[in-house]
Order: sequence, then C-alpha cells, then structure tokens
Amino acid sequence: MRFADLHVHTICSDGTLTPAELVQEALKRKLAAVAIVDHDTTDGLPEALTAASATDLEVIPGIELTAQHANQEIHLLGYFLDYRNPQLAEKLQIIRANRIQRVYQIVDNLKNLGVDLNPQTVFSISGNSTVGRMHIARALVKEKLVSSIPEAFAKYIGDRSPAYVLGFRLLVSEAIQLIREAEGIAVLAHPYLLRNDDLISEFKGYGLGGLEVYYPEHSQSMVNFYLGLAKRLDLLVTGGTDFHGSAKPDLKLGMIKLPMELVEKLRQAKNAGS
Repeated sequence: MRFADLHVHTICSDGTLTPAELVQEALKRKLAAVAIVDHDTTDGLPEALTAASATDLEVIPGIELTAQHANQEIHLLGYFLDYRNPQLAEKLQIIRANRIQRVYQIVDNLKNLGVDLNPQTVFSISGNSTVGRMHIARALVKEKLVSSIPEAFAKYIGDRSPAYVLGFRLLVSEAIQLIREAEGIAVLAHPYLLRNDDLISEFKGYGLGGLEVYYPEHSQSMVNFYLGLAKRLDLLVTGGTDFHGSAKPDLKLGMIKLPMELVEKLRQAKNAGS
C-alpha cells in the first residue's frame, strides 16, 4: 500500500526542516504524498514542489489557518488550494503582522509572571518564518527559563496557560471561506482540542469539508468516534503527524500513515469543486 502524511510543517512556520529537506525525509520514509500545511503561510510550497518535481513524491499544497470561535483557538487545514491566490496572500500578510504583535503580548504576560524573555530572542529563532508559540517555547528553552518545549506550553503558553494570548481576528467561517475561495478543501485539524464536538456540525454549515481523524493525540476510541461523526456529517477523513522536525522529536514523519485512497477522495472533492 501507498501512504501519505497530510500534516507536516517546515522552517517556513514552526518546523525545523527546510521544504527541500522535508521532501528528502519523505522520500527516505517511502511516503507517496505529503501535505505541507505551515501555519498561516504558503511560503514553503514553491521550494517543496520544485524539490519533489523529479521524484515520485506528491507534495499537496496546503496551509494551516489559525482562527477563533468565541474564546477558543481553532486550526483549519486547507488542501489542494491555489497557494498563489491573491486574496489569500493579502489576508496572510495581515495575519503575519498580527502574529508579531501577539509575540509582544505573550512576552508581556510572561514578564508579569516573573519570566523575563526578550522578544528579539524569539524573532532571532523565527527569522523570516511565520512566528508562533513554538518559537516562543524554543526561546524559553534557549534562555534556560524552562527545561523543555512541553514545559513551556504546559506552564506558560499552552491554550489554558497564564501567558496565553488568543489574539486572532479570523473567524472560523472566514478561514473556511478563505480556503474555499482559494479552491481548497477545508478540514478541521486535531478535533479533540475542540472539546465541544457539537461545533463540528456548525462548522460544516460554514463549508467545512473534512475532519482530521488520524492524529497522534487521538486515542483509538477518539478515532472511532470521529470516523462515525465524519460519516454522519458527510465529511472527508484525513490524518497526519503534525510533524515539526526536531521541535517535536517524538513525532516522526509518516508515523501516521494515511491510505492514499483517502487522499484520492480529497482530490475528487477538489476536482468536483466541493
């Protein structure tokens, strides 16, 4: 059988491999396809597509958009989208600026907690990438303010931790619309984090096309539940590792093996204009 990993990040957001290095890693692990879904950016796609062009690996153009619903952060994956869409590019520039401001807000919160982190340390790590909490976590480790990235999230910057800032202005309905306007399929990432599965039917009403059922943090009972929910709501099924390279060393590329038949269903939905 041939397999895909539909949730991978590069150095263009908060991963540690370049797009070309990611392609080589996918080839080494004998994957048939990978979807690069960097956070709020498509900058890594041209390099990855070029690197894979003379190989048997399919690179699926994607994105992971950050949105919010009420007071909760929601991640929407977009697959097979036109990453050169001008409306998408314009919106991503706004989100990028918003992410920079959010770093300063989180750093201020950390200072109020007695944790003195220079924001420039964060930006020196992120470079030209889309900056996010993973870069803040890595900066906290670098400055020996925490001992590990998991500790940084658990103690300070996780969704329910004291220095966390929501700070995103893109609503779920707007994120789904943006993906659809770029001719992509919108999929809810890691739905276990939603903590309210009733919202999924609401998101379906906005044009949600699929659920990320297979995910490292999903137990078998969760997988079974989301498979049933996807069938009931007529949603496509996807999956991936949320690979970040050495930033999340326990998550190996291709650890979640999605059968290519599910990728083909995504492609058919794309071609049908869903």
